[in-house]
Amino acid sequence: MKKFLALLMASLMALSLVACGDSSQPSSSGDGSGDSNDIKIGLICVHDINSGYDAAHIEGLTAACENLGIDVDTQVVMKYNVEENQACHDAAVDLAEQGCNIIFSDSYGHQSYMLQAAREYEDITFVSCTGDQAGVAGLDNFKNIFPYTYESRYVSGVVAGMKLKELMDDGTVTDPYVGYVGAYPYAEVVCGYTAFLLGIQSIVPEAHMDVQYTNSWYSPTDEAEAANTLMARGCVIIGQHADSTGAPSAVQEALEKGTVAYSVGYNIDMLSVAPDAALTSAQNNWSVLYQATLEKFIAGEEIHADYASGYADGAVMISTLGESCAEGTQEAVDTAWAGIKDGSLNVFDTSKFTVDGKPVTEYEVNFSIIDFNTGDVVFEGPTQNVISDGVFQESVYRSAPYFDLRIDGITELNNN
Repeated sequence: MKKFLALLMASLMALSLVACGDSSQPSSSGDGSGDSNDIKIGLICVHDINSGYDAAHIEGLTAACENLGIDVDTQVVMKYNVEENQACHDAAVDLAEQGCNIIFSDSYGHQSYMLQAAREYEDITFVSCTGDQAGVAGLDNFKNIFPYTYESRYVSGVVAGMKLKELMDDGTVTDPYVGYVGAYPYAEVVCGYTAFLLGIQSIVPEAHMDVQYTNSWYSPTDEAEAANTLMARGCVIIGQHADSTGAPSAVQEALEKGTVAYSVGYNIDMLSVAPDAALTSAQNNWSVLYQATLEKFIAGEEIHADYASGYADGAVMISTLGESCAEGTQEAVDTAWAGIKDGSLNVFDTSKFTVDGKPVTEYEVNFSIIDFNTGDVVFEGPTQNVISDGVFQESVYRSAPYFDLRIDGITELNNN
């Protein structure tokens, strides 16, 4: 899901929304009835409740509907295990024919098929979660939403950093070496693991990290193997951007066998599968984004082409701290969240990292959309310098991530 190419950069029409990631692109309104009983919602999932990522979407939409007085049983239709191919278009058409007047999909790979359906059903609003084309597609009824995932990644890194410092202070570990199980070398993953390491380095500045890709969003076996590869190289904390419990389970097993190893998960609390190894998980509260979108739709208000929000709105968080966390971790987490909320802590402060040994003062991102399979330009977009005031302005010019810098201290083991 969410197949972000490194070239899939920022969307054209979100340039004016520095604070919230909303696009100024004119867009369709809802039915204007103001009555939640008149809405019918569709959700297309790339997997099902067994995937942490899909579970977060299913639970998020359900919670949003409950908050808005929408009957999930009668007003919501969910389709599961819809592949990122023509099956998504077929699912979207079926939902439209069933009377859904707003349809969401949860995977980046669904986006082009949702866009196709949006052209065919102009009176229905289509929302591609994690997508990046709404700002340049020129359709009033096609939208993208995405949370500030880098914020929770950074704070989960603070948790990992506190544990790493504890291990070093007591002499258990001498090399501050961490690992990361990544799905694909796309901007969304690069943004997340970079924020994770920066959070660790805020506690242990000399920390360094290896990334092992699985080339799959959901593969418990591959994710476990990647974690084992990283631990065999000496990594003592394993983060992840992958959707199963494979990596945390592998870390738990290694810990039980005497390896010094701890886990930071994603999407869901991993304590059930890694009670001793799990420190926390970076999480998205999708209900915030679903509810904000549905509120505007019901009220007949403009729905921004790109919408993003983060910790300040409750859209991102970390899970309960595990018992293996270092003393003082909660205080460090609280401090980091407070800094993010009041703006005194910028995750991608360019003074905190270098690329090829040099500081980064400018970085131009092309906003054009490139077809994943052919390499052709699908939508033309401008080029924008995304660094200002000493900060890489992530998810400002587009809701979906476009941070793809490879900073010093991170090695991609199998990015071919």
